[in-house]
Amino acid sequence: MEVQIVTFPETKVVMLTHFGTAAEEHETARRLAAWKVKNGRLDQDRYRTYGLHYSRRSESPTERYRVDFCLSVEEDVDSDDSGVVQTVIPGMRCALARDIGSRLDNKAAAFLVGEWLPGSGEEMSGYPLIFHYVNVGPSVKPDEAITDVYLPLK
Repeated sequence: MEVQIVTFPETKVVMLTHFGTAAEEHETARRLAAWKVKNGRLDQDRYRTYGLHYSRRSESPTERYRVDFCLSVEEDVDSDDSGVVQTVIPGMRCALARDIGSRLDNKAAAFLVGEWLPGSGEEMSGYPLIFHYVNVGPSVKPDEAITDVYLPLK
């Protein structure tokens, strides 16, 4: 798997936090998608979808699994009753690998953490893995899903 060292740019986002079971995370993602549609932010090149993954599904007790689902925005966003909050993903140095296939089995994340990192001479920064869901929506087939995985480095 190809790995590049890149600078992830500082990115203004709106965010919904999922804290609970992995099985329930789709509902949180759907809430962010509904906000995206309601607010007319449908252009995937302009409004990018991210997940900040604090732990792996397979390694977290169900009550402690956390993902922050995010959508990049260009302007400030007012609070509303949706639970969406505005924040910033900071700019940082990262290792980047691309995964193509089901988002339920991200091979790039497992490769970066389990295989690439130990032999790279690099250290994780402590910031969660950043998943950029390159293509999203109901027409994306699981085997065609593209996810760029950023591993934040010190």
